[in-house]
Amino acid sequence: MLLTAVAVVLVAVLVLVGVPLLLSPRTPKPYLDNRGRPLAHSVSEKIRVNINGVEQGMFIKGRDARNPVLLYLHGGVPDYFLTERYPTGLEGVFTIVWWEQRGSGLSYRPDMAPESLNPEQLVSDTLALTNYLRARFSQTKIYLMGRSGGTFFGIQAAARAPELYHAYIAVAQISNQLESERLAHRYMLQRYKDEGNNKMAQRLEQAPVGDTAPLPDAYLKMRDMAMHELGVGTTHDMKSVVTGMFLRSLLHREYTLTEKLNLWRGKLFSGSRLWNTQLSTDLTKMVTRLKIPVYFFHGVYDYTVSYPLAKSYFEHLDAPVKGFYTFKQSAHTPFFEEPDKVREILRADVLTGSTSLADPN
Repeated sequence: MLLTAVAVVLVAVLVLVGVPLLLSPRTPKPYLDNRGRPLAHSVSEKIRVNINGVEQGMFIKGRDARNPVLLYLHGGVPDYFLTERYPTGLEGVFTIVWWEQRGSGLSYRPDMAPESLNPEQLVSDTLALTNYLRARFSQTKIYLMGRSGGTFFGIQAAARAPELYHAYIAVAQISNQLESERLAHRYMLQRYKDEGNNKMAQRLEQAPVGDTAPLPDAYLKMRDMAMHELGVGTTHDMKSVVTGMFLRSLLHREYTLTEKLNLWRGKLFSGSRLWNTQLSTDLTKMVTRLKIPVYFFHGVYDYTVSYPLAKSYFEHLDAPVKGFYTFKQSAHTPFFEEPDKVREILRADVLTGSTSLADPN
């Protein structure tokens, strides 16, 4: 019996580690024309750049590198690997830079000083990378998009150096994240009660979210699992972090095995260091004005970052052009869940500086 159990474990390890290794050519595929040749002016690469003294990695994808540049700031874990399951089509509109920030994914280093990872440093890194991209692609300004945790320092970067950006696009904009967690806790508790899941309801009741950070460990241990199980996590259709995120990252073909493991090592390293700062900061009081057009995208099923709190923040934020866009089939990532609508908004409104498709006031 013991030998059988050991054999099963070894087979599982070989499958989880060996197969992803075999499926990893390590480099992105080029965009091809109708004759199978590399598409003229396209870019498809994984590179590392020295940003403020630290080598940081990113994927740069675009069918035409002469298109506007879009710098994307991820949340708690880099999510470029999800583009295989959820194609965005953004590379047809922009030259999109999927940056994996200091301490995360391609930019994770086990010897990185913990004190170097903080929101102020990430704002500084964002501005430095922005200037690198402006110079490389010969563009005076670029577009900046943040999602979830990326919006926390993204909106600060846009406020600090508006002259570098055409517009700021927020996907699941953080505002008062501690209040967002209280709302999420209340919602999930009621959902589990309504569904008769007394075990999960009891676990939530025993891990209340209080008025100050940090959040209870008991709540954090079940938070992501519960959000995905209830369809209010990464995407509305993703019911498991393990199958929806972890396994998909292992099977992504453009990372080496070490890079795949670093996605999750980086999350453990950077998560709490940034998370508690986000929880204890009320962005609605910190950033009240932007001097560039602002666009908020938010899914109605999103409880990872509160939809109503983001809507309230948007309404009070001062900006020359503002548009709020509700995604009725999405949770936390509309550009994965409703990509056609996202591209339509980007083309019709964001690239023209207008708000024709925005929610009515």
